[in-house]
Amino acid sequence: MQYGRIPGVPGEVPRLILGSTPFLGDSYDEAVAVANAYVEAGGTVVETARSYGQGRTEGLIARWLDEGRLRDRVRVFTKGGHHHEEGVHRIAPDQITHDLLESLDELKTDRVALYMLHRDDVSSPVGPIVECLHAHSEAGRIDAYGGSNWSTARLDAANAYAASHGLRPFVVSSVNLALAVPSEPLWFEAISIAGDRAAHAWYRQRQMPLISWSSGARGFFSGRFSPDSPGDPQITGPYTTQENWERLRRVQEFARKRGVTTQQVALAFVLTQRFPTFLLTGPATVQELTDNLNTERVQLTFDEAAWLNLES
Repeated sequence: MQYGRIPGVPGEVPRLILGSTPFLGDSYDEAVAVANAYVEAGGTVVETARSYGQGRTEGLIARWLDEGRLRDRVRVFTKGGHHHEEGVHRIAPDQITHDLLESLDELKTDRVALYMLHRDDVSSPVGPIVECLHAHSEAGRIDAYGGSNWSTARLDAANAYAASHGLRPFVVSSVNLALAVPSEPLWFEAISIAGDRAAHAWYRQRQMPLISWSSGARGFFSGRFSPDSPGDPQITGPYTTQENWERLRRVQEFARKRGVTTQQVALAFVLTQRFPTFLLTGPATVQELTDNLNTERVQLTFDEAAWLNLES
């Protein structure tokens, strides 16, 4: 297991972070098998959100941690402030506080290692948001905080406010980063920096850690899809462009030469950036987890990553 650092988060953070997908299925026992295998492989962080599983996922994770006596080994990253319906934002200070306190209650803890706002509201001033998060940090409820699906401009604004007022800054961003570039937003107000050179330059300059979601581009590189068999347009539709099919062809060529899977190559691309990156892995089975963890054995050079991304 490879590890990195996120400022303010205690200890090292595995570059492959266990997401909540196992706990969104029908079988709690299967979820526990996957989660335990992750811990046995050296994993120490699970990421979730107040909105996942209609509010039940955090409670299932707490149950797993308690039954396995894992609270001293596994830290929790969680998120709040997700909208209940499109266009209705929920990141006012009272809403942030409501979601955070509910998360702590569901997780049966008084503190989380990292708390991220699940969405942004660009019409809301950043000041009250930063002040609210800072207050909860000072109160000992969160070790560090960041933004999920926040633009680089809003992250800059938040951290400029924090710096000018002596408050703690946002230390991490969670957006989509994948080898395949989506042709449209993957979800309402979700942000992807795949193919966004300006955003990549911003992250390189600031060296802000990035936790990527949907790093496998909804299975686009799994080997199940081709131009003749593109799959369900509701799932793979945003990725079925000529450029992405060429990326897939290059990934397949590279994987054959290296003796690895196409999915591992695609995930390795996310870990081969000029700024700190972590990726969320959401396996449904222990075998899928093992395959994803073996991504770390695929060592790409920056030149190889550029070639896969059609930059050379």
